[in-house]
Amino acid sequence: MIRALIRRLFWFALGAYAAVWTMRKLQALKPDHIARRTAGHAAGLVAEARWFAGDVRRLAAARETELRAALGPDTVGTTRQSHHHDEKDGR
Repeated sequence: MIRALIRRLFWFALGAYAAVWTMRKLQALKPDHIARRTAGHAAGLVAEARWFAGDVRRLAAARETELRAALGPDTVGTTRQSHHHDEKDGR
């Protein structure tokens, strides 16, 4: 008799757990929950992109400073070569 009672209690607890788990999963699929999560993820991605762009700009400026210090600011104009193309009819 006690074994049957324990067995029933086990299955009752398992069913209650499954019901609660299922209800939480179904509530997570509601449109307002999905929209809130998506907006949160999008805001996080935007913040990451801004951080990345700022980091790239900072590193590019640092590298440009290094190159200008190594080559000097007057070397930019002297490295250009003049190319004369013979354009007859615009092709």
